[in-house]
Amino acid sequence: MAPTGDDDHYHPKDAIHASLVSGGMMAGTGLLFAAVRNSLAKTNIGPWAVFTKNGGLIAMFGAVGGVYEFTRIAAANIRERDDYINNGLGGLLGGAVLGLRTGRIPPVIGYGLTTGVVLAAYEFLGGSLAGNWAGQEVDEYERKEMLRTTRRRPIEETLSHIGEGRGIRPPGYEERRRQRIKERYGIEVNPVCADPDA
Repeated sequence: MAPTGDDDHYHPKDAIHASLVSGGMMAGTGLLFAAVRNSLAKTNIGPWAVFTKNGGLIAMFGAVGGVYEFTRIAAANIRERDDYINNGLGGLLGGAVLGLRTGRIPPVIGYGLTTGVVLAAYEFLGGSLAGNWAGQEVDEYERKEMLRTTRRRPIEETLSHIGEGRGIRPPGYEERRRQRIKERYGIEVNPVCADPDA
């Protein structure tokens, strides 16, 4: 059956596949953290300590990523909506898994609620840390021209801050230069014409 062109309808996603991929990526991140933790140990504990001593860190990262992604997509499939509530539910259970390492109920609830609220708020507010420029398709040249016109300063103000010379030659510079040289050194500078016909 051909698609009808109705893009407002929710299309279900495979939650198990996405959770396995996300859990694997987060386990890789956990492996990186475990390796860094192993390399910063004060005693020489060997290369396999990444898995034996810090293996819980790898498993925790993988579990948090897998549970978050599975819950987010499963909630979207059940609700048939893709919005910020799904991220909040995923963050709630992912944070709860993060709190399970402590073995106490208050951190499980606290980590779950904190992570859920933060992720739901992040998604609700646009899901971008880059600001307003991230979502807009603005030509880079037009953006820079707009910034130049709104922040342009007059040449007189710039010259008063940095002064003349060093390649900056405003109108009347040569006369002022001749006058300064004559006052300081007593030398008369005659302008030289580079035109051979003159």
